[in-house]
Amino acid sequence: MSNVQRCDWCIGHKDYENYHDYEWGVPVHDDQKLFEFLTLETFQAGLSWLTILRKRENFRTAFDGFDVELVARYKTDKVEELLTNKGIVRNRLKIQAAITNAQAFIEIQKKYGSFDTYIWEFVNRKPIQNLYATLDEIPAKTALSDTISASLKQHGFKFVGSTIVYAHMQATGMINDHLVSCFRYNQIKALGQMT
Repeated sequence: MSNVQRCDWCIGHKDYENYHDYEWGVPVHDDQKLFEFLTLETFQAGLSWLTILRKRENFRTAFDGFDVELVARYKTDKVEELLTNKGIVRNRLKIQAAITNAQAFIEIQKKYGSFDTYIWEFVNRKPIQNLYATLDEIPAKTALSDTISASLKQHGFKFVGSTIVYAHMQATGMINDHLVSCFRYNQIKALGQMT
């Protein structure tokens, strides 16, 4: 698919192109997948998404396939083990945040039935279809991501600032931020209409 028009940000990096072509913007309603994205985005803070993508399989292994129940029960010995794992981002605060977030995630599941029900209510369960022609038009955060960030923080989540939340919304298809010229724009729009 080398002759198709893509969003500018992914061009030239095979890892980025694969992620862009097959995952970015696809509506996600599976709690395990939503937890995986939220955890990876927590670790992305201050780093490039490409760095995280290239370590993704290592993260999956290190964090027990992002099994939220297991992560929520991690103790000090597991934290110390993760801090010696060269395959992931070794940051004590982010590792602790992943554990705290798993615990908060479970509480949301108990309260709302699923994390999916909770998070997708912010967009009335329908992806927002943006109409951006250039990368410069795409914001780093919005009033809506501010609102979701504040709600997540009230529920006890860490490392969920508005910019991280906006990236989460893009990744999990709550918003379609593919450029209108991108071959994925209409495909993602069609997927959004099926949810």
